[in-house]
Amino acid sequence: MVATPVAPSRPPSRGRPRPPLRTVRLYRTPRKLLSHPIAMVEDAARAANGDIVRLDFGVFRPYLFLKPEHVQRVLRDNAANYVREGMLWQAIRRLVGNGILGEGTNWATSRKLMNPLFSAKHVESQFDIMAAAITDAVDDLATRAKDGAEVDSAVELTRIVHRAVIRVFFGDRISLADADRLAPAVEQAATSILWRLAMPFAPNWVPLPGDRAFRKATKMIDEVMLPLVEEARSKDTGKDIVTTLARAEYEDGKGLTNTQIRDDVVSMFAAGTETTGVALTWLWVALRDYPEVATRLYDEIDRVVGDSRVQRAHIAELRYTRMVLQELLRLYGVGWLVPRQAARDDVVDGVKIKKGQTVVISPYFSHRMDWLWDRPLEFDPERFATGKAEGHHRYAYFPFGGGAHQCLGSHFFLAEAQLITASILSRWRPEVTVDGPVTPQVSASLRPAQRVTMRLNAVR
Repeated sequence: MVATPVAPSRPPSRGRPRPPLRTVRLYRTPRKLLSHPIAMVEDAARAANGDIVRLDFGVFRPYLFLKPEHVQRVLRDNAANYVREGMLWQAIRRLVGNGILGEGTNWATSRKLMNPLFSAKHVESQFDIMAAAITDAVDDLATRAKDGAEVDSAVELTRIVHRAVIRVFFGDRISLADADRLAPAVEQAATSILWRLAMPFAPNWVPLPGDRAFRKATKMIDEVMLPLVEEARSKDTGKDIVTTLARAEYEDGKGLTNTQIRDDVVSMFAAGTETTGVALTWLWVALRDYPEVATRLYDEIDRVVGDSRVQRAHIAELRYTRMVLQELLRLYGVGWLVPRQAARDDVVDGVKIKKGQTVVISPYFSHRMDWLWDRPLEFDPERFATGKAEGHHRYAYFPFGGGAHQCLGSHFFLAEAQLITASILSRWRPEVTVDGPVTPQVSASLRPAQRVTMRLNAVR
C-alpha cells in the first residue's frame, strides 16, 4: 500500500494550555442530534482540535480519540485493555456472534484459520478468478443499464461484489439467487441497529425500533448460511472459507460448532461485501463533484484497459485508480466507527479512562481534521502519490483499523475495487442522477442517506 500522505501536524493546542478533557453536551439539541448526528459529532471533533473529547448524549458518554497517538494507544500499544464490548458490538454480535469479530479464544482461533485465505499471496493467486467473476457481473449489469435506464448504484455494486467474493472465498457454494436474497438482508441488518447504537446500555431483551427488521434479516441470512455449514460438514471438500472452518480443530482436538462456523461465515460475507459495495457507491458521488479527478481516472483506464476485459495484469498499471480508492477511504471511510471498552483503568494524555467506559476512534472523523490533513474535505488522490507521506504517523490514516484486529481484507479490497472500477469505467461514464449533496447516515457502515441512482453512458 502506498505510504500515507498527511499534512505536517501542527500542535493541536496551538500554543494555548490544553484542558485535560472537553465535554460536548449533544443532548441539549435533540432535534439536531436526531436529524444530523454525524455532522454534530464532526463539528465537536473539529472544535476539540485534537484534544480528547467526551460526547455527552445524556445517559451515554463515550470518549472520542482523534490524534494518531491516541488511536495507536487503543489499537496497538495498549490494545489488550480496549476490547470489543459495549457500543456497536452488542448490537452486531446478535448477527455475527463472538468469533472473528469478537475477542478471546474464539477470535484467536478464527483469526488463525482465516489468515492464510486473506494473505497477499493467496489473494494474488485468485486475481484471475476475481477478474473473471467481475467481468461476468458487469456483463449482466449491461442488460439492466441499456438505453439510458437508471440503476441503483448500491444494488448493482453489491451484485458485482457478491460475484467476486463468492467465487474467490466461497467456491460458488452460494448461488447467485441466494446472493440476491442475502444482499437486502445484510443491508437491513446494518441499517436497523440505529437505536441499538444510540442506546448501547439497553439489554437485548428490551425491545427497540428496528429489532423486528433485524430479526427478519437474521432469519433470512440463516436460511442461506446454515445449510452451507451442514453441507461442508458432510462433504469436507474444497478450499473455501466454509470448508476451512468445518475442518478446523482446537488444540484439544475438538472442532468448531456449527454456530461458530455460521458466525464466522456470516461475518466474512457481510464484511467482504458491505465494505466494497458501500465504498464504491461513494466513488460516483466523488467523481460527480470532482470532474478533474474523473477525467484523469478515465484517461488511465482507457489507456490501461481500453476495450478489453479487465485482467490481473491491469492491477499494477492502475496506479491512479488505486490512489483514487485510497482517497475514497480517507474521505468516506466505510468502517467509520471503531468503539472499544476499557477493561481496566488507563490514563491517555492526562485523561483518566475508567474501567467499563467506552472509547471511540473513527477514521471518518480523524481523516477530516485540518490539523492533521491539508484541505481535509477536498477529494485529492495526489495525497497518495509515491513518496508524499514519508515520516508521517502510521495512525494518521487507518481505514482498515490497526493492530491485532486490523481488517484481514485490505489487500483483497484494493485489488477487487480496482478491477470493478476499471471494468465499469472502461465501458461507461456514470451520470449520477440524484440532485444535491449526498450525506452519510448512521448505521454499521457509512452508507449514503440518499439513494444514489445513475445512468451509465456508453464510452464507445
